[in-house]
Amino acid sequence: MSRTSSIGDSAELEGNLTLSDRLKVFKNSHFDPNAFFTSKCQTMNEKEIRHLCSYLVDLKRASAEEMRKSVYANYAAFIRTSREISDLEGQLISMRNFLLTQAALVHGLSEHARIDSLWAASEDSIADDLSNFDDGELSESEDWLIEFLDTFEVLLAERRVDEAMQALEKGEGLANESRKKHSLSPTALITLETAIRDQRQKLAYQLADTISQPSTRGQELRSAVLALKNLGDAPRAHTLLLNSHHQKLKSSLPSLRSSKNSCGRAYTVALSQIVFSTIAQAASDSLAVYGEEPAYTSELVTWAVKETEAFAFLLKRHVLASPAASGGLRVAAECIHICLGHCSLLEARGLSLATVLLRLFKPIIEQALNANLKKIEEISAALAAADDWLLTYPPAGGRPFSSSASLGSAMASQPKLSSSANRFNSMIQDFLEDAGPLESLQLDGSALGGVLQVFNSYVNLLMRALETEESLEGSGSKIVRIAETESQQLALLANASLLADELLPYAAMKLLPLPPRMDEQPKRSSERQSRLPEQREWKKKLQRSVDRLRDSFCRQHALDLIFTEDGDTHLNAYIYTSLDDNVEDPEWFPSLIFQELFMKLTRMASIATDMFIGRERFATVLLMRLTETVILWLSDDQTFWEEIEEGPKPLGPLGLQQLYLDMEFVLLFSSQGRYLSRNLHQVIKNIIARAIDAVAATGVDPYSTLPEDDWFAEVAQIAIKMLTGKANFGDLERDVTSPTASVSAKSVSSIISHGSN
Repeated sequence: MSRTSSIGDSAELEGNLTLSDRLKVFKNSHFDPNAFFTSKCQTMNEKEIRHLCSYLVDLKRASAEEMRKSVYANYAAFIRTSREISDLEGQLISMRNFLLTQAALVHGLSEHARIDSLWAASEDSIADDLSNFDDGELSESEDWLIEFLDTFEVLLAERRVDEAMQALEKGEGLANESRKKHSLSPTALITLETAIRDQRQKLAYQLADTISQPSTRGQELRSAVLALKNLGDAPRAHTLLLNSHHQKLKSSLPSLRSSKNSCGRAYTVALSQIVFSTIAQAASDSLAVYGEEPAYTSELVTWAVKETEAFAFLLKRHVLASPAASGGLRVAAECIHICLGHCSLLEARGLSLATVLLRLFKPIIEQALNANLKKIEEISAALAAADDWLLTYPPAGGRPFSSSASLGSAMASQPKLSSSANRFNSMIQDFLEDAGPLESLQLDGSALGGVLQVFNSYVNLLMRALETEESLEGSGSKIVRIAETESQQLALLANASLLADELLPYAAMKLLPLPPRMDEQPKRSSERQSRLPEQREWKKKLQRSVDRLRDSFCRQHALDLIFTEDGDTHLNAYIYTSLDDNVEDPEWFPSLIFQELFMKLTRMASIATDMFIGRERFATVLLMRLTETVILWLSDDQTFWEEIEEGPKPLGPLGLQQLYLDMEFVLLFSSQGRYLSRNLHQVIKNIIARAIDAVAATGVDPYSTLPEDDWFAEVAQIAIKMLTGKANFGDLERDVTSPTASVSAKSVSSIISHGSN
């Protein structure tokens, strides 16, 4: 047990360390993996070893992410430094050749050679000089030099690059041999080196021109780049290679824009295929000539990123701008999905440009998301202004709740919503289906957040539909049709609850990855698991919005019960304190406000039975909250209790009995309706206890005046039967002699007469 605790403490301590501190042990030059493993695992059980493995995997992932961030943070500086080093290497090679030439010149001067006009003479004059040397005899090497100059001119004219390269190599070999064996005179050696340098430069210019020609492709292009690289100008050759592919790509765009595929999906497919196939070909050419040399790989990546950015700009201007502004999410998502598909083919060549595309396209997709959501919000508001708040099945052609159901069961499973809610649901279903491909853009969270936002906006419309026309006048709120009847008002709750509990979560499943497969990579599985808590939290937020509507509904109906149109209250202390002033015995029956509460709840329960099929719990909670709202108002009304406890006319025994009866009546009908909560039960008991204490404070023993509990229960039950029209009093006269028995004859007659009135 202690071992497990220590390991847990260690993991917790390491979890508080920075990544750099956690990696120090692995950076040590004396790090021994075997010793580390033994120290950690020697005394561990299987569970602890699994915990360590999980810790190491997390550490590996964090380390890889840290390295990636570090590379990207210094990537531009690294590329710039690599290119500067490559340029410096080229300059050093040129300087070496220049110094060798100068050294040979100095050596020739020391031997009194006649080289006054070597540097300014043309190749013809050089050949004449060689044929007019003082000795009158040319060596074999000098004869070759004259032939070399003539042959090289022919090779350049006929563009026989391979043979020209071989001739240069042979000339350089002869010059090197001459330096060692002194087979050439100093003048001839200098002439040879100068000629080789000039011919090399001519060949380099010719190769650069060949690479830049649009007609140079495939193997010819690679050969020219390789030849220029071998001439010592590798950085320039690589730049020309990439520029050649850029020019070919640029020359193909005008014809693409002028074709019939100049817009929409076809244009996206054609443009994406051209751009990424060109990048792929450039990567293949670069790899074939330069291999994986870091400097040239970095230049290739930089070039590919620039081409991708230019491609994204064209796609935004010609395809995405208009749909994004108008909320055409499906068009935008489809285009980006096509681009990512072509882009993924480059990963086999070591180029991962998907992150570049996602970064470039994310703002315009967010614009399309917001425009789409705004359109949904505006259409919903317009429909709510004309909604009659009657629940109907979706119109023909609407989306079924379950596409796999048979026709008969499908009709049974169709949700009944009002017209605006049906349209709202259809638009959200379409929106989330269009947003499905955006998972790779990591915008599924934004899509769900947008759905939550427009749902909150729709719930606000439903809340305004609960208000009166007088309260909406001058408020500046959007126009909405008022739900006047209880059936219409319950329909508002049915709309919100069905959308939040079933329809929207069902539609949101389109944003989840596909169900797991046996061959699925662990990364996809972990992404799915990490997304589930987010969706559960999203569903809770939807439910909280429904709770706001339900609370508004309960508050509105509670206020209608408690207050009159003039602002007076039906539930006040007078209805209880005035009973003890009456000469005649009161008619024992629940107070009028609680009768109305019972009748309202009964009507709502009847309507909810047909309206909330399969969601009976929501209806139960609604009735529970409405009852609690009224009783809590009574419990918290300070004016009511001040008059009861400290007023000029305190609560008497008869008033206490009436209040006790009212509370027992509420307890009985809420219990029979199965919406009695523990909180409501406790609040009612507290009200009764407080009323009893108020009577006791006047010096009267409240328990001596109150009937037995059975009396309250029977009177409440009789009231329920009378109010529901189910009363049968044929046998009530069987026991009227006992003053403490169930109900006195006078009380029964009083109740009956009260009910008949």
